[in-house]
Amino acid sequence: MIRRDVLTGLMAVLGLPVVAQQGGPVQGLQLGTPAPFQLTDLREMARGMATQPYVAPATVPKQWTDIDYDTYRSIWFDSRKALWEASGTEPFRVDVFPPGLFYPAPVRIDVVEGGAARPILFDIGVFDKSDQFPDLPQDDSLGYSGFRLRAELETPGIFTEFAVFQGASYFRGIGTGQIYGLSARGLILDTAEPSGEEFPEFRRFWIERPSPGAPDLVIHALLDSPSCTGVYRFRIRPGARLDIAVDAEVFARRTLRHIGLGALTSMFQFDETNRHRFSDFRSAVHDNDGLLMVNGANETLWRPLANPRHLQISAFEDRDPRGFGLMQRAQSFDDFADLEALYHRRPSLWITPRGSWGKGTVTLVEIPTDNEVNDNIVAYWRPANPVAKGSSLAFSYDMTWGRDGQGSGLRVINTRAGRGQSDGLVFAIDYAPGATLPADLSQVVGAVFTTAGTVSAATVQQNPVTGGPRLNFTFRPGAAAIAELRAELQFADGSMLGEVWLYRWTPE
Repeated sequence: MIRRDVLTGLMAVLGLPVVAQQGGPVQGLQLGTPAPFQLTDLREMARGMATQPYVAPATVPKQWTDIDYDTYRSIWFDSRKALWEASGTEPFRVDVFPPGLFYPAPVRIDVVEGGAARPILFDIGVFDKSDQFPDLPQDDSLGYSGFRLRAELETPGIFTEFAVFQGASYFRGIGTGQIYGLSARGLILDTAEPSGEEFPEFRRFWIERPSPGAPDLVIHALLDSPSCTGVYRFRIRPGARLDIAVDAEVFARRTLRHIGLGALTSMFQFDETNRHRFSDFRSAVHDNDGLLMVNGANETLWRPLANPRHLQISAFEDRDPRGFGLMQRAQSFDDFADLEALYHRRPSLWITPRGSWGKGTVTLVEIPTDNEVNDNIVAYWRPANPVAKGSSLAFSYDMTWGRDGQGSGLRVINTRAGRGQSDGLVFAIDYAPGATLPADLSQVVGAVFTTAGTVSAATVQQNPVTGGPRLNFTFRPGAAAIAELRAELQFADGSMLGEVWLYRWTPE
């Protein structure tokens, strides 16, 4: 997993205000010799590469990757030199990142205009440095490790960042006013397999020059790894929520038996379900608190995230899912009481498949962690059928970065768990209020099921603080080693009132 604090710290440095330079104009990013560009050429490039053995990318001098985190933070891009800053007519700005530390292999970035692509030339002069940055060797192997995107989102004349592409096939986005949290990945291969995970990489990007006033920015990417290649198209629209439309095709060098689409990577350390395990002044620590799914039968499922003692994998079988995503439903400062990390401003990310995705599973991987430094949550769609060697898989989906507004029925807004006065584990599940909630809660029934152990009869009562109902029950595991719990709010006739709550219990 990529260390989370690198990008967070780098964003803080790059977010510094632009200061006017004395003594003349600033020379920004420069473009190289143009070459013809056609979208069909990208697909043929990826398809052709997949028929050839994998060639590892060239890397920068070792001295650049031997630096530590603080040293890497001491070199940063001068935003006055951003792409399109000089012309001032484009609605977007593009900044670049230096190589080094965790990013040994530079990526090539081209700008597309008028049927031609021109590479952004590497220039160490576009970066500012502090006196802590050492004198490292410079040769032709150097290049940019990625880029970030900015637009006028809140204040005219102020270009605020909204997306970052850097490292393997990772990218991040935010809605206006949010800060970076979870990451997306272009592709997942063999996550949690005994043989080890493979991390495909975006090796090249093509950024289409937008026309004045355009709401969208279009970016193409070439993916490469020992097992496959791929071509991607991202149509990106920033705003109160960030929308990214993804169209991709992956070409298999070998049979791909464990592939992940719409992949999300996040962090969950603790909340009210496992707060007792951590001595911390904060109420909770997580980028996201639950996996939300709307399956092909239009059933809305909510699975609170966990930080288990041992690696655990959950697979939710489905056909043609309506959508899934990692949500951050805790959106109040009091949910965390953290003045620095500001977890209440982290985004949710919802994936909406386009077309038929067939049979497969929404897969959730939860990795034990004792701190908030490393990502430990992975969620993705795993197709049931492998991608055979020599064949390809085309897929499309839409991404929504921002506040959680997906699903139907009463939403689960919090889950609490702990020992009660009697033997057993008491669960309290709070739901948000909604128009379908009757004033008389005696009409509402709580139904709870478990695959092992026993559960008490559920009670439903009004939560005067949230305005919604709370479902309570006690779970007694007995000798069980694992139990899958399911809870529902129903009317007397059995019809559903809210999201289906799912939970995996394992011994402490």
